[in-house]
Amino acid sequence: MSARYAISDTLVLAMRALRRIPRNPDLLTAYTLQPVMFTVLFVVVFGGAIATPGYDDYADFLIPGIIVQQMSFGGFATALGLVEDLKKGLVDRFRSLPMSRMAVLTGRTLSDIAMNALALTVMVVVGYLVGFSFTTSAAEVIGGIALCLLIGYAFSWVFACVGLYASTPEAANAFGFIAIFPLTFASSAFVPPETMPDWLQTFAADINPFSIMVDAVRALFVGGPAHSDIWASIVWCVVLIAVFGTLSVRRYRTAVLA
Repeated sequence: MSARYAISDTLVLAMRALRRIPRNPDLLTAYTLQPVMFTVLFVVVFGGAIATPGYDDYADFLIPGIIVQQMSFGGFATALGLVEDLKKGLVDRFRSLPMSRMAVLTGRTLSDIAMNALALTVMVVVGYLVGFSFTTSAAEVIGGIALCLLIGYAFSWVFACVGLYASTPEAANAFGFIAIFPLTFASSAFVPPETMPDWLQTFAADINPFSIMVDAVRALFVGGPAHSDIWASIVWCVVLIAVFGTLSVRRYRTAVLA
């Protein structure tokens, strides 16, 4: 099958995933209300108690971290959708059609980019309302937005893998949050790593990929030393896509054949 047909099939299934949202408006909660809740909670409740040297306002420190966290969880809809399609036998029906088999996975992950773009827009608007503002050049802001969407796409493959291995939508949702949620808090997303215990500080500052991604987005949005964080973030995204994409394809083939 030619690449043209594979791309066409991917776009069709991506649109199918997006059309599912109006019929299940509760899915929009995670892309809109949840990041708003986190932002207001941290800025209003904790912002006055958290010192962020080098930043005039805690919102400037926080918003890039909240955005990266939201991007990392943006693929949960892919995990839930894949579990449901497998359990209902819909994937077997797709196999009987003259279409690209990989389009089921690539279409799902592609649709996450659109939803993450929506979440990113909401986050920026809410950020401005609580005091955040871009302080870098337009090119750097655009680069930061592109990096955020790349991060979201990379974690969509992580959630695709989770969805293919999970037995129920509830299990997929739980596994994804258990695996990722602690890493976001043990990073530089919400507080400077220097305020953490020594053993956790080392992990948060030097090992945790979330800190690298957050620091890169923060540098592109509000300035500050980026060091090698931007390139390191891109490398991490490529590695996540390669590793979890490969695992997802292998699991998809065995799950369908089973």
